[in-house]
Amino acid sequence: MISIDGDAKTSAAHGCKPLERTIEQLLEAGMVIIDKPAGPNSHQVSAWARDILGVEKLGHGGTLDPYATGVLVLLSGRSMRLTKKVLNHDKTYVGVLRASRNFDADALGRAIAQLSGQVYNVPPEISAVKIQVRSRQMDSRLIGVDGRDAAIEVTCEAGTYIRTLARDLGLLLGHPVKLKELRRTKSGRFMEPQAITLQNLKDAYWLWQEKGEDVAMRRILSPIESLVAELPQIIIKDGAAGAIAHGAPLMRPGIVSISENLERGDTVRLMTIKGELVALASMLTRTESILEMKEGEVAQPDSVFLPSDVYPRAWKKGNSPAE
Repeated sequence: MISIDGDAKTSAAHGCKPLERTIEQLLEAGMVIIDKPAGPNSHQVSAWARDILGVEKLGHGGTLDPYATGVLVLLSGRSMRLTKKVLNHDKTYVGVLRASRNFDADALGRAIAQLSGQVYNVPPEISAVKIQVRSRQMDSRLIGVDGRDAAIEVTCEAGTYIRTLARDLGLLLGHPVKLKELRRTKSGRFMEPQAITLQNLKDAYWLWQEKGEDVAMRRILSPIESLVAELPQIIIKDGAAGAIAHGAPLMRPGIVSISENLERGDTVRLMTIKGELVALASMLTRTESILEMKEGEVAQPDSVFLPSDVYPRAWKKGNSPAE
């Protein structure tokens, strides 16, 4: 990060650090990672979680078939506006293949190597997605073979069908191969050890509501900022945060610090000094140019997440909204 205004301060009267939010505030803009069980589809799991938490808006970031298990990112409240971003995360799966006869481990290994890299991946007929030829980046490896069963690990782009991969392996091997089991172990930065069961979620909510104990809820609920932590950032002043929450662009005087090597058109997260997500924005210029600027627009917000009543609108008509 490059410091622009090292003397900038934040007011304790407005906003708060994300981890100091109340449970209600975390539910208004947060996320929870569920270990989806086999049986229900992703939509049903989301509906159950929504009912458990008593929230109006809760959705999932990445569909899993009913038989599949594993990491399912659930987004609540304002976080649902980041659903598309989560859907586009790379995913990692562990699958169990079942063949019509015993696998030849060497032949299977070669077939998996052939289906790694940029590979055509056509949705299976049972999919609700329109059938079309498309390619996806896949990196697969053989974990082990046991007779007619084999375990593989696949890291792939969003929208990859592992059932299709199993079918294609069968075509290369000359005998039918089906996907027997599938578990998602990673979605973007979110991994299997972070996932909790629906029962865990229900127990945590009960402890909070009935016993006034919020430790478990705080352990499983993550603030909206967790969803964009990998993006480059610009730290902005309180006045700029208030301005952007009311629809203004980010102006040069509102910057506290900025990530290096940003280019025009890059997506950045605009963050308060306290670490609150204000907005996702598109850069209007480069980092190097900003260092030479004294005024002017720096970034145009695409999605604003900070409520307009958190920081006051600290400018008058005719003045710069960035300071």
